[in-house]
Amino acid sequence: MQTVSNIVIVGGGTAGWLTAGIIAARHQGRMPGGFTVTLVESPNTPIIGVGEGTWPTLRATLSKMGVSESDFFRECNASFKQGARFARWTTGEPDEGYYHPLMLPQGFSRVNLAEHWIADPKGQSFCDMVSPQGQLCDDGLAPKTIATPEYEAVANYAYHLDAGKFAGFLQRHCCEKLGVRHVLADVRHATQADNGDILSVVTEQAGEIPGDLFIDCTGFAALLIGKTLGVPFKSCADTLFCDTALAVQLPHEDPDGPIASHTISTAQSSGWIWDIGLPTRRGVGHVFSSSHISVDAAEQELRAYLGPAGKDLPVRKLAIRAGHRETFWKNNCVAIGLAAGFLEPLEASAIVLIELSAKLIAEQMPVCREVMDILAARFNATTHYRWGRIIDFLKLHYVLTKRTDSDFWRDNVRPETIPDRLQDLMTLWRYQPPWFLDEFDRVEEVFPAASYQYVLYGMGFHTQVARDAIAGDTRIADQARREAATQTERMRHGLPRHRDLIRKIVERGLPTI
Repeated sequence: MQTVSNIVIVGGGTAGWLTAGIIAARHQGRMPGGFTVTLVESPNTPIIGVGEGTWPTLRATLSKMGVSESDFFRECNASFKQGARFARWTTGEPDEGYYHPLMLPQGFSRVNLAEHWIADPKGQSFCDMVSPQGQLCDDGLAPKTIATPEYEAVANYAYHLDAGKFAGFLQRHCCEKLGVRHVLADVRHATQADNGDILSVVTEQAGEIPGDLFIDCTGFAALLIGKTLGVPFKSCADTLFCDTALAVQLPHEDPDGPIASHTISTAQSSGWIWDIGLPTRRGVGHVFSSSHISVDAAEQELRAYLGPAGKDLPVRKLAIRAGHRETFWKNNCVAIGLAAGFLEPLEASAIVLIELSAKLIAEQMPVCREVMDILAARFNATTHYRWGRIIDFLKLHYVLTKRTDSDFWRDNVRPETIPDRLQDLMTLWRYQPPWFLDEFDRVEEVFPAASYQYVLYGMGFHTQVARDAIAGDTRIADQARREAATQTERMRHGLPRHRDLIRKIVERGLPTI
């Protein structure tokens, strides 16, 4: 039996070090018996860091790795994220927008409040009726207090972070606390067995590094999954048009001023601008389709958004290749992160895919080579499903638009650019709101039915629901509405300002359980 005990991760950054930490933490008990996790990365490769948003899953991931949340805030220039606000996506008007919060609608496991809101909105937006989180973001409040223990929440939250600092923070934790072996070396090529398995990677500085399972975290280069194993890349450019980003770091005008606790996504003529608040700066970038607007014109839109403070700031150009590998796990090699693929920064799906993939590998770690192909088939099926659902969800933001002011928005609603599954669901949703049974039934669904509800009804989608056809219990729905209103008032009066909490965490730390 060919045992699997030497895991070699090629490539660092967020993908490599998160993967190393998740696997090493899960298999700590096997380390004394010879199980090893080795991460090989070039000393010369910069971290791309496209997007600095995460999903709430990262809280559980860091906790299981034994990371102190207080230290994470201190060392990663982190802030809280309670969702995203989408401005000008529906009509393009300056005052138009909606929230996709991270809290589920009140009573979500008991009743589908969407159909009750459709029948009687009572003058409220869908988000405000079912959740306090949009108003918390409007008020500039944090999702917890300094007395709330690490990783616990009053309102559900994720993080915004500095990707460069995060990778270094994870590296130190993995090497010092989890026993990950770190090799700084440039990989020149891989050696293979007759059956195509990778036997080792050959490096310039450290020689040959053998392994049993190789994880490709080499970014867009895809040194193992692409160049060695020849797995093709499947483009999604016919569905998701954005292929370029211009990123800039904008210092706060007032270092003690408020920090938004949500990602701000503002639609432009041929794309959109992200705006992420960190304690020391804002990360801002314009994601756009170069087929619909020139780089110079896109930069003009970005600088108009930044205002006078961003007039002379250097802009970094990044290429986006929307798509993913046709196979994610082939032979004894798995692709994670940008090596597996990338779509666009919208809804911060990149890091959560890293987490979910690494967790699946850690929990389904093959004992021997003989079972690896079976586990690989499972992994590929699950991962293909996740990528497909993320593509559907991202496209949803574009197809619901009523904007006709540019070819970009007009092209996005052409039926041939919309995935078949999404078209079927949108037909269904004209007559009934999204719910668990709309195929959102997989374990660890990236975007649950609630996320679709927030986007659909935030963008004015119309579902025909007759009052006498509502299946849910009206009494339970009325109770959930009252609970949401009470919760909103309680949180608005009990939670601190976002910057104030971050400052206290840095100074005093959060309680540990």
